[in-house]
Amino acid sequence: MQAYLSQNQNRFLDELLELLRIPSVSADSQYSNDVHKTAQFVAEKLQLAGADNVEICPTDGYPIIYGDKIISPNLPTILVYGHYDVQPADPIELWDSPPFEPIIKDQKIYARGACDDKGQMYMHIKAFETMMQTTGVPCNVKFMIEGEEEVGSPNLKTFVLNNKKRLSADVVLVSDTSMIANDVPSITIGLRGLSYLEVEVTGPNRDLHSGTYGGAVANPINILCQMIASLHDENNHITIPGFYNDVEQLSATDRQALNNRPFDLDEYQKHLDINAVWGEEGYTTVERVSIRPTLDVNGIWGGYTKEGAKTVLPSKAYAKISMRLVPNQQSDKITELFTKHFQQIAPPSVKIKVTPHHGGEAAITPTNSIAYQAAVNAMTTTFGKAPIPTREGGSIPIVALFEEALNVKTILMGFGLDSDAIHSPNEHYGLFNYFKGIETIPHFYHEFTKLSQ
Repeated sequence: MQAYLSQNQNRFLDELLELLRIPSVSADSQYSNDVHKTAQFVAEKLQLAGADNVEICPTDGYPIIYGDKIISPNLPTILVYGHYDVQPADPIELWDSPPFEPIIKDQKIYARGACDDKGQMYMHIKAFETMMQTTGVPCNVKFMIEGEEEVGSPNLKTFVLNNKKRLSADVVLVSDTSMIANDVPSITIGLRGLSYLEVEVTGPNRDLHSGTYGGAVANPINILCQMIASLHDENNHITIPGFYNDVEQLSATDRQALNNRPFDLDEYQKHLDINAVWGEEGYTTVERVSIRPTLDVNGIWGGYTKEGAKTVLPSKAYAKISMRLVPNQQSDKITELFTKHFQQIAPPSVKIKVTPHHGGEAAITPTNSIAYQAAVNAMTTTFGKAPIPTREGGSIPIVALFEEALNVKTILMGFGLDSDAIHSPNEHYGLFNYFKGIETIPHFYHEFTKLSQ
């Protein structure tokens, strides 16, 4: 197997670069043709790798790619999940190179989607091809690769519920998370949930002259800023009534175990070019980004924002707000609590509209399962040391969906790094990480098959 990997390394890289050149931005309709083109690319490569029954399955949005290789009903089945859509590249001017013209610099691939999730998803197709061409696949495998993860997977639940038998498996394998470091492998055992929404504040029925009306008519931008500022208190605690009611409280022992992971605060601040960290009082940085819920403004706008000056008192102001949730918090409930609170704190001089976008639930993966042990064994084999269990601050809503709809747990065996700048300008993915993933994934197949028998 190692010989095949070495012989085909350049091709594996060239194919990923070709995939990264297609701007499959699911959030922006102007890229619709490119998203469909990417789906076709993935389906073709999956079929060439040796998968059977490859199909581009239509949904009410972008298609889902399915393919499988069924060896025997007596063998366990792994369901591989990934996504081929990417985040918008904005702000373009902050990229050092064009986001959809991948370049390799300092042993890293720079492009939108390099790590999230094209690079990590494509590892699975190449690992599958490697097994098919060498040792063979030791168990059954099914692939489900979607094109709407970055917009909340609005059509995935319907597809899963309508294809329960087709998607039945013993474990779901996902690479859409990160490791602590290239020399400190880790496996994600916890993810936060998400509630994402947009708020609109309306004042007068039109934009006004700020000299004529300023001081007499409420400015929606000013009001919105005041309202947002009030959502945290002086201890950076979220002020929405009932927000913390269902938050999972970890024991002192569990918190200590979480903080035992390698973490250099000075290096963390240096990497981000900040003088100090910020967050909820009473918790470490490691805890704040993993086991505590958050509320963040992801975008805010209104009034005149083009070049030059325009003395305008705007009619409207907008913001996009996301809340990361922890186990036991329900996204629908949190969305409802936010909406009620935001409307209540608004002064009578403005009107408020809250529009939910998407959400998902937090998830915890048990560490006493056969699948987790298989992942540990696989990474130990290729990294030379056992991986550390960690919790991650991001959200993958489908993990909770798979457990609910398919009654199956997920293994989050990611190979990215927190420093890979996903969702940001200059996203990148290490060549080491890409090839190490292709090398490690087949070991998971063999270990899981062995331990399941």
